[in-house]
Amino acid sequence: MKIIDGHIHFRPENEDFTQVAQASGHQNSEKYIREIFQSNNICHGIVMGNFELDVENHIYPDFLSYCVGLDSNAFKEKPISYFVEMVEKHFKRDNCVGIKLYPGYTHFYVYDEMYEPFYCLAEKYNKPVAIHTGAVASTKAGSLLKYSHPLTLDELAVKHPDIQFIMCHFGNPWLCDAAAVVEKNKNVAADISGILEGNFNVDVFWKESQSYITMLRTWLD
Repeated sequence: MKIIDGHIHFRPENEDFTQVAQASGHQNSEKYIREIFQSNNICHGIVMGNFELDVENHIYPDFLSYCVGLDSNAFKEKPISYFVEMVEKHFKRDNCVGIKLYPGYTHFYVYDEMYEPFYCLAEKYNKPVAIHTGAVASTKAGSLLKYSHPLTLDELAVKHPDIQFIMCHFGNPWLCDAAAVVEKNKNVAADISGILEGNFNVDVFWKESQSYITMLRTWLD
């Protein structure tokens, strides 16, 4: 069976990403990730954008596509019109397959009117909208959990029934809320990226975290 990894972060030569990779016993390079993909029968990957929006920051090898990201660097020092224009430039590229929103880092609820131009573009170009939900990776950017709660996607999905939304990380740790939103709204899917991370012993994790695994499986079921 061939596999597509639908949610990875890829910034080769970036110091922060390199430290995270090394701490997990991996390497932050195109060569290394290509080898990992090949050894695990992964035929393609989708990068969730973490770069500034200039197109030259989003040049990826042939085995990767990407979602242009509006992360903690977005909406600062430049008008909204700039970000809308840049997102449309990305949507016109063949290997840009969607947009990724980071509401916990940008401090806007996903149903805020500020995002409406981006949803219009997503519908126009038939691109899915991936949204970071649940716990945040870092508090460096003054991230706020209230913006990344999975229940916020319910209002958004009702407002835009023709857009495919992806609830990233299954809203972890709000698993029951996430499941309710996905079950109710047929235009909301979920991924379970980031549920496990780091360098760990699988057998030990399975034993020590059995209660969490049971809860996760319950709500996925």
